[in-house]
Amino acid sequence: MARFEATTGKYVYLEVHGTEYRVYFEESGTGIPLVCQHTAGADGKQWRHFLNDRDITSTYRVIVPDLPYHGKSLPPETVEWWKQEYRLTKSFFIDFHLALKRALGLKRPVFIGSSMGGHLAPDLALACPEEYMAVIGLEAALKSGAGSDDDIRARYRYYRHPRVNGAERAAASMYCMTGPRSPEKYRREAAWTYSQGAPGIFSGDLNYYFIEHDLRETVQQIDASRCAVYIMNAEYDPATGIKEGEELAARIAGAKFIPLYGMGHFPMTEDFETMKRSLMPVLEEIAAGSARKAG
Repeated sequence: MARFEATTGKYVYLEVHGTEYRVYFEESGTGIPLVCQHTAGADGKQWRHFLNDRDITSTYRVIVPDLPYHGKSLPPETVEWWKQEYRLTKSFFIDFHLALKRALGLKRPVFIGSSMGGHLAPDLALACPEEYMAVIGLEAALKSGAGSDDDIRARYRYYRHPRVNGAERAAASMYCMTGPRSPEKYRREAAWTYSQGAPGIFSGDLNYYFIEHDLRETVQQIDASRCAVYIMNAEYDPATGIKEGEELAARIAGAKFIPLYGMGHFPMTEDFETMKRSLMPVLEEIAAGSARKAG
């Protein structure tokens, strides 16, 4: 007998900054909306374990979009996108999620993202705390990269080099950012997703990741009493590890930090079962808070 998943996929049309985008998303479950954001240069496949976990989907409506230009979300028809360089900006990233939220009729959803999605979590808490019940940042930091701003820009330029920005190089690089204790088959899956990205998209996303995300001067304005903030960084992440996560959470009044031991940069993909043990108490706490407010 054939076996089917409960996940369904469909398209929604969103207008962001005057352009209409045909956006693919998958969803599963019922209850509190939980919007999951993929990493730079990847797509929603990274969250398949969330979509199929009954402990999560019994309480949460898990929603996983492919950002425009990623996965099944094709470039917009009304733009000659081949004539311009793709660069993800913070304003577009935030407004995309607000447009998605409005289109799907989501009332104060929970947001979870990893890497560039992890950075977006506190950016959303700062920019529009009234729009989200809680944000969970995986592999998040005040600012990506070590050293001076010039050092960070040099690293950004490195990823834009054509010899570095190819699919095979990106996949190999991301494999090296997974945790050594994570199951090999899922470490390979994390890398596989990176072998499928369109040219220039990974490096274009890094404009937000390296350049535009910067909370060093504004982080103190985030109020976790208005939008709950959880930061979860992994032990073996060479980009944004436990130290960076602790530093971010310590600068946000009321935020909570949860370390992810044994994992790397892609915890939701590379070792979901281990991550889940740390994640479920967070999701249960958020759900309990939602129930108290509703009551």
